[in-house]
Amino acid sequence: MTAIRRFTPGLHAARTYQRSWLSHDLVAGLVLTALLVPQGMAYAELAGLPAITGLYTSIMCLLAYAVFGPSRILVLGPDSSLGPMIAATIIPLVGADGDPAKAIALASMLALLVAVFMIAAGVAKLGFVADLFSKPTQIGYMNGLALTILIGQLPKLFGFSVDADGFVEELRGFAQGVVDGDTLGAALALGVGGLAVILVLNEVAPKVPGVLVAVVGAIAVTVAFDLGSEGVSVVGTLPQGFPPFTVPSVSWSDLALLVAGALGITLVSLTDTISTSSAFAARTGQEVDANQEMIGIGAANLAAGLFQGFPVSTSGSRTAVAEQAGARSQLTGVVGATAIVAMLLFVPGLMRDLPQPILASVVIAASLSLADIKGTRRLWNQRKMEFGVSMAAFAGVALLGVLPGIGLAVIISILNVFRRMWRPYRAELAEVDGLDGFHDLGDHPDGRRIPGLAMFRFDAPLVFANARTFRDEIRVLAGANPKPNWILVAAEPITDVDTTAADMLEDLDEELNEAGISLVFAELKSPVQAKIERYELTRTIDPAHFFPTLDDAVEAFRAQHGTGPDVPRPSAQET
Repeated sequence: MTAIRRFTPGLHAARTYQRSWLSHDLVAGLVLTALLVPQGMAYAELAGLPAITGLYTSIMCLLAYAVFGPSRILVLGPDSSLGPMIAATIIPLVGADGDPAKAIALASMLALLVAVFMIAAGVAKLGFVADLFSKPTQIGYMNGLALTILIGQLPKLFGFSVDADGFVEELRGFAQGVVDGDTLGAALALGVGGLAVILVLNEVAPKVPGVLVAVVGAIAVTVAFDLGSEGVSVVGTLPQGFPPFTVPSVSWSDLALLVAGALGITLVSLTDTISTSSAFAARTGQEVDANQEMIGIGAANLAAGLFQGFPVSTSGSRTAVAEQAGARSQLTGVVGATAIVAMLLFVPGLMRDLPQPILASVVIAASLSLADIKGTRRLWNQRKMEFGVSMAAFAGVALLGVLPGIGLAVIISILNVFRRMWRPYRAELAEVDGLDGFHDLGDHPDGRRIPGLAMFRFDAPLVFANARTFRDEIRVLAGANPKPNWILVAAEPITDVDTTAADMLEDLDEELNEAGISLVFAELKSPVQAKIERYELTRTIDPAHFFPTLDDAVEAFRAQHGTGPDVPRPSAQET
């Protein structure tokens, strides 16, 4: 029973539901529906799928997350950041014929694969994999994604289509279409007008559902002026009813690309979900269970994949709408799903006059919200290296494509971590008048070195990547004139020593001993010292040369060698 309660938090929430929440959840659910329907349809087309699949997906993921999701307020559904990834995965497999049935089957299988990866990661408590996507690479990836989505939707906004693959080709095709006079004035007016309504209302009246206002207005204008007969493309009547339980069937040859796409979608969805759930949980005082969130997202994808849906993720914008509308629990999502089902069963023609340029404006508005210009500017002002990392991720998405772009973004994140470990901050320490302890000579150039004692701090685990850097810095200190008697390593920041570094320390200690210099450590953590002993480094490094604190080590040195003034010199700095 405890296991069931842990994996189905929604059932426990239902038992503790407060009656006073009901009216809030009902109203919030109906408000949310106004956003779910047009966005679901728009993001389905962004993914290269029929608009109706966005509604199927919205229904099933909301119901599944209500049972398995730990958050009271998080809203799931089709997402603008996943749409291009889904399209990049399935469109090459669909082929030139563009068979919608095959596209739906591929997208559903993609959702099932994402579900498998998500649930497995949740059960294995692998929430930390979201850390592979650093903030600078997230910003760059999302900026690239925003630009890619924007360019991809411009032809639809202007009333024509482009047969192109990739950002550069789509941009060239759009420009050529405009030059050739393919623009449809009525479509452009509707699309730009709808986009303006969404953006202005989001800015000046965020509680007003701008998407709903734009959709209702566009439908009214289309009907009043019979714009469908003027060439403006409309959604048309949606299929009535709901699809049956369906296990998608795909060929084995398609699985490799589907698995690669599912891994990328899982990483993006996981990162987005953990960051979004953390932000909203902080407002309500809830704790985030990252592993259960993965299980909840996995269950949502599983449900979507079995009913002709496609991969889903958390939506920050829809969650914000639900929160502003007064949502108290996941009943809000259940109400939204029920309302969509009612529309499909009883009024499937409700959206038949919805113009396609408005769907494009909905997607473009979402793409603009993905871009983080302020964050990019902050990276430029605060740390140029991380700005460069962000720009590399941006270029990867824009020029190579969405799936290669996310792979490049992850690789860049990992290389950036490796770079920091390879060349960590190093400092020579000294005494400073008026301050207790020992301090970086780079910050205090007037500090005094203790004659015969060089104190060195290395701010990283000591591993194969930086063992040579550590050795070279120690050799510089050993070659000073006058030569030190001791080189004291302030080892508190050293959280690990691997076997490569251990071999380096052994050779280095022997080299220093021949020069009459002792290698001494202070503040070495117990687990790290245990490794030193296990590596049998104490055969060369005197066991008496390990001290619990820097003060103890300095006191021992002074007792052995005495003290005296010396001229300060620059510290070892990060290069």
